[in-house]
Amino acid sequence: MNIPMVDLQSQYQRLKPEIDAEIQKVLDTSSYINGPVVHEFSKNLAEYLGVKHVIPCANGTDALQVAMMGLGLKPGDEVITTSFTFIATAEVIALLGLTPVLVDVYADTMNIDTDAIRKAITPNTKAIVPVHLFGQSSDMEEIMAIAKEHNLFVIEDNCQALGSCFTFKNGDKKKAGTIGHVGCTSFFPSKNLGTYGDGGAIFTNDDELAEQYKVVVNHGMKVRYYHDYIGVNSRLDSMQAAILKVKLPHLDSFAKARNAAAGYYNNAFAKCEKLITPATAPFSDHVFHQYTLRLVGVDRDALQKHLTEKGIANAVYYPVPLHMQKAYQDPRYKTGDFPVTEMLSEQVLSLPMHTEFTEEQLKYVCDAVLEFVSK
Repeated sequence: MNIPMVDLQSQYQRLKPEIDAEIQKVLDTSSYINGPVVHEFSKNLAEYLGVKHVIPCANGTDALQVAMMGLGLKPGDEVITTSFTFIATAEVIALLGLTPVLVDVYADTMNIDTDAIRKAITPNTKAIVPVHLFGQSSDMEEIMAIAKEHNLFVIEDNCQALGSCFTFKNGDKKKAGTIGHVGCTSFFPSKNLGTYGDGGAIFTNDDELAEQYKVVVNHGMKVRYYHDYIGVNSRLDSMQAAILKVKLPHLDSFAKARNAAAGYYNNAFAKCEKLITPATAPFSDHVFHQYTLRLVGVDRDALQKHLTEKGIANAVYYPVPLHMQKAYQDPRYKTGDFPVTEMLSEQVLSLPMHTEFTEEQLKYVCDAVLEFVSK
């Protein structure tokens, strides 16, 4: 068998009539930038998330950058985030002349450690960027309490957990990405809600921030050729918005399919002490953007080779923590400073995860993994 990490082709074939029809509408109107479908999708996504404003942009990295640009942060201001994440989270902090402050994560959920956040706060700290890794929310209730206590902004990196729901201690529920001052997401093709190109969005309930973001993503223009802010060129094009408009009503069913696949994996691996299956926090549901195992006493490179030879895609997210990346080497940090992050980078392995699995495919993947680790 050939098992890809994400089966975009099968998903497209299932949704083909709807997607093709919406793309044809864009071609017929020839309104390719900021066309009606972009505004329609933004409205639909805002309703789904229960947030006042969704500002689409060109990609998830831009979403994070624009979000920070609107908060009045100044060069040298410190922004706390995790060392166990994709590079974009810290990349935009550095690009804006801000100072990334890295902290460790929890071993079970792999999300940011809230005690570590508290210890990292200084008089120069201005914001926290929790990353909702692999499909579930960080502890946003505690993070918002910390932010309120220290008068900090919270920018949620929700690029991997769109559709996930956070449950507060009083029973209230909110979608991940809508709890902080600003939330950001990516519509990269492999995401749970993915385009067939690049795309991203910013979420906020703050009217003033929303108006500023709408201007910033369009060269800082409110009126054509009159520039009120330093801006960027970061727009979601109409073709991608048309695809997202079709996929959005299916997002919850996508999550259900991903959970079913994760459940199959969990059951298959439950009795194997060498495989630690993903944990779900009690305050969050999981939409399984990735299904990530921890390997104990297993030669990861050899297992990857074994799976690849059997036609099973696999990946390590992430092999090198941010504090050990050449571009982000900093005298403040050294090997051993983030023991959980460093352990995870050596142990994690992600298996195929998408919405189109057959039971035969899932069994093939599980059998291949167990065949190797049982040797």
